[in-house]
Amino acid sequence: MINNVDARTLKAWLQDGDELALLDAQEAGQYGEGHLFLATSVPYSRLEADIERLAPRKGVRLVLCDDGQSGVAERAAKRAAALGYDDIHLLDGGTQAWKAAGFVLYKGVNVPSKTFGELLDETSPTPSVTAQELQRMKDAGEPLIQLDGRPWAEYRKMSIPGAACCPNGELPLRVIELARDPGIPVIVNCAGRTRSILGAQTLMAMGLPNPVYALEDGAQGWTLAGFELDRGASRRYEPLPDAQALTVLQQQADALMRRHGIAAVDARQVQLWLNEEARTTYLLDVRTAEEYAEGHIPGSIHAPGGQLVQATDHWVAVRNARIVLIDGDGEQVRAPMIASWLKQMGHDASVLAGPAEALRSGPSPARAGSVLPALASITPAEVARLQTEGGCRLIDLRASMSHREGHIPGSVWSIRPRLAGLAPGKGAVVLIADDTLVARAAAVDLMEAGGPAPLLLEGGFGAWDAAGLQVVTTPAHPPDSDCIDYLFFVHDRHTGNLESARNYLAWEHQLVAQMDEQERSVFARLRATAGD
Repeated sequence: MINNVDARTLKAWLQDGDELALLDAQEAGQYGEGHLFLATSVPYSRLEADIERLAPRKGVRLVLCDDGQSGVAERAAKRAAALGYDDIHLLDGGTQAWKAAGFVLYKGVNVPSKTFGELLDETSPTPSVTAQELQRMKDAGEPLIQLDGRPWAEYRKMSIPGAACCPNGELPLRVIELARDPGIPVIVNCAGRTRSILGAQTLMAMGLPNPVYALEDGAQGWTLAGFELDRGASRRYEPLPDAQALTVLQQQADALMRRHGIAAVDARQVQLWLNEEARTTYLLDVRTAEEYAEGHIPGSIHAPGGQLVQATDHWVAVRNARIVLIDGDGEQVRAPMIASWLKQMGHDASVLAGPAEALRSGPSPARAGSVLPALASITPAEVARLQTEGGCRLIDLRASMSHREGHIPGSVWSIRPRLAGLAPGKGAVVLIADDTLVARAAAVDLMEAGGPAPLLLEGGFGAWDAAGLQVVTTPAHPPDSDCIDYLFFVHDRHTGNLESARNYLAWEHQLVAQMDEQERSVFARLRATAGD
């Protein structure tokens, strides 16, 4: 049974204290142009691939929405029901009805986390330096420590000269090794504002005696000031602290947990929570990707700490769920710091303490693989042969920007919500995808529209390219108007588009002013602890 819910009732649900997963089924570009404050993006094209990770309990109260016209939320609801969700609701009239009721639609991505960063800076102002001030310090040869709080891949693409990569989630653990001389200033930056603010505030919360600053407007502010960025830099954070330093950090983390009322829970208690059918529990490992790959608790999800705070909705879609954080065995430094931020963001966060051997199972296994059709594969060489014989239709399901950068000649870019509208053709249908689940989900829509069971290109576009087969580039196709999976004002700032950078920074600055009292109440704990 799928029911409708009107905008005002949903607004009440968002503050009734019960669990609620509010999912926007529009594609990423559409979502980014206007969505509800607490809505998590779960594009219809990726629904089966993402929903069970984001909302792992099948009995959760689930609300799906779209623009009120496309019908994509209704289609998403049908797929969610097939996966076993049994308390499904559609926002009647979608985002347009929400707006008509007098409620705000937000542009952009990771809005709750971004807003938290701005509110944190408002309630506990972050010391900052401008790009010009930083350059003056560098020109004068003043000693300073520059840290970039983004993950390694982002840092490698572009960074401020002299900055070393130390993702925000690692700062609590590596702070002692990074700043042995308490007189040297530490300056933290990210691409824009949020992680610069959170990184600097993290160092301050951990009691670092050094002067700490956020770089105002991050790497974008640096570029807008007329300075050049590094590309492909390789400066990284220091090794893990020794036992003596770790003890000091643990004492600071313990004090942080007491201040914010964060519980340390043992494996037995966590297992009881995971076994509950009436409450959602997320088990998130905040360590580095390398540590997680070396070994982790079964069922835990890797959520690097700095990114978890910066983009919480990438991992957590259920409001009022429990979040249990895991760091290194016997460490309890990184997880308490991340938990303190999540608490102030309105989440029920705790930290796993003690041995984890009692944890035998994590969240319920995903069902997507059992409800989606298996697809027969076809090699690149076989596709090339079929093309010469005129008996093959290629549908590229990768990101629209990836298709522009390079694709198989004759392939057509499309996306799941639009597959049913493709003109019929002759011959075998071959899907090109980076994610097998995405292709299998798209196959459901193709077959429901009366098409044949499609084939899956073995190894995807990468295998085609590696085989030395022809690749074509179309920088303007698909046209911008078709690229509903891409949010231009967020992504174009990374391509040197200064106007996009200005617009993005203005968007971040404006987030707090858009909030109503209910949305502000999400961060009531932050307001209550400001200045403690």
